[in-house]
Amino acid sequence: MRLSSLLGAGLVVLAAASQAFAGATLDRVESRKEMVNVLMESYPPFSFLNDKNQLDGFDVDVAKAVADKLGVKLRLETPSWDVIAAGRWSGRYDICICSMTPSKARAEVFDFPVEYYASPAVIVVNAKDDRIHSAKDLNGLKVGLTAASSYESYLNKNLVIEGAEDKQLDYPFEQVQIAPYDTDNVAFHDLALGAGVRLDAILTNLVTAQPRLDQDKRFKLAGAPLYEEPNSVAIEKGDAEWNAKVRQVFAELKADGTLAKLSQKWIGADISK
Repeated sequence: MRLSSLLGAGLVVLAAASQAFAGATLDRVESRKEMVNVLMESYPPFSFLNDKNQLDGFDVDVAKAVADKLGVKLRLETPSWDVIAAGRWSGRYDICICSMTPSKARAEVFDFPVEYYASPAVIVVNAKDDRIHSAKDLNGLKVGLTAASSYESYLNKNLVIEGAEDKQLDYPFEQVQIAPYDTDNVAFHDLALGAGVRLDAILTNLVTAQPRLDQDKRFKLAGAPLYEEPNSVAIEKGDAEWNAKVRQVFAELKADGTLAKLSQKWIGADISK
C-alpha cells in the first residue's frame, strides 16, 4: 500500500515536471516579455548588418513579426552557425528563425514546428571557369560552403531532408574536397580570386546567391539547381506548448499575408510556405 502510494506520488511529480518543461520556453518568453531569436550575422538577404550597423533582412523581419504577435520585445543573438546548429541551447535562445534546413541529425536536438520558406541549392563558380556545368563536375574539386550546413551533408552524400526522406537525391560525384566557412562572404571572396586559386566552386542557395550574381559579374551559376531546400523554424526539442504556439503564430502570419509581404520585400517573389 505504501509502495503504491509512493509510486503514485512519483508519477504525479514526473507528470508535473514534464508539464513544466513542456511550457518552459513560453513561460520564459511571457515572463521576460522578450523573445530571443538566434541567427547568422552575415547571410543576406535573410540576416545581415545594414549601413546603420543594425541587423536586417527577411529572417529579422519575420522574427519581429512573431514577437509582435506574441506581444513581446525581440532580442537577436548571432553566435557562430556551429553553435546554433548544435542545439542544446539550455535556455539561452528561445527560437531559431534563421534559415535552418531540417535533417535527421538535427531532429535529434530540435523540433521544427513550421516550414516558412524553400529555396533551391545551386553551384556558383568563377565567371571565367568553364570546367563546371553540373554536380558531376565537382568530383575532386574544392567546394566552399557554410560549415555544418545541409550543403556539407549533400557533398558527404548523406543528406536527408526532413519531410522528404523517401526522395532520392542524386550524387553524381565520387569525392569532393569540402571547404567549410563561417559565412558565405569569405567563401565568395576566395572564389573571386580566380578559378581554383582557393576554391573551385561554392554550394549555397539561389536566394542568397542571386543578389551577388546580379551585382558582381565575377560569379555565375553552374547548371541546374541540385535540390529544393526547405527552411524551418527550429526550437529546443520536447517543448510541446511552445511548439503549438509557434505553429499558431506562423499560421496567423501566413493567413494575414505578412509572410508573403516580407518575402516580396526581401526576395522579390513569394517563397513563403
